[in-house]
Amino acid sequence: MLKIVVCVSGGGTNLQAILDAIDGGRITNTQILAVISNNAGAKALERAAGHGIPGILMSPKDYPDRAAFNRAFTEEMCRLAPDLIVLAGFLVRIPQEMVAKFSNRIVNIHPSLIPSFCGVGYYGLTVHEKALERGVKVTGATVHFVNEGMDEGPIIAQKAVEVLEGDTPEILQRRVMEQAEWVLLPQAIDDIANGRIFVENGKVIRTGKAR
Repeated sequence: MLKIVVCVSGGGTNLQAILDAIDGGRITNTQILAVISNNAGAKALERAAGHGIPGILMSPKDYPDRAAFNRAFTEEMCRLAPDLIVLAGFLVRIPQEMVAKFSNRIVNIHPSLIPSFCGVGYYGLTVHEKALERGVKVTGATVHFVNEGMDEGPIIAQKAVEVLEGDTPEILQRRVMEQAEWVLLPQAIDDIANGRIFVENGKVIRTGKAR
């Protein structure tokens, strides 16, 4: 049984996709230990409570400095001891000490086709605003393992999404979520939970046909 902790900052739509996939049998062999958010008003915490999953609030604002938060956050994650940490729209940079302790056991969903529109400052609606400004015809989403860099870890899967005439950042964001994010992240979790995907020497290894 793969035990996971999901980290979310906002509405938790990717969390909901995970919950729905577990309920529907599209993610198997997986248990959510807790949902962590840095935002007390995050709807993700309500979604977790509705499924009987503990919600934990941890915000850098509640600590004297970032170093203190990083220590507390890492200690809390070590206490939970998940097999996999899932960043599902989490707008807090993961401490380097946590990356080291959970090497190859942290995955992130990013709303673009990495290496496009990623890195420092590229999150949330900004990603889609920049894609539209650039005039790209295709965007999408990427699930990747987290390493010491920003959006630089080994890629697990990507899915392209067409940019349409008249798209606003909000419309494009929704299409990317529906057509890519909510598909890719549950698939990746299920593949990891059932031993079809792991990382070795910085590369994603597939042991069988991914679902």
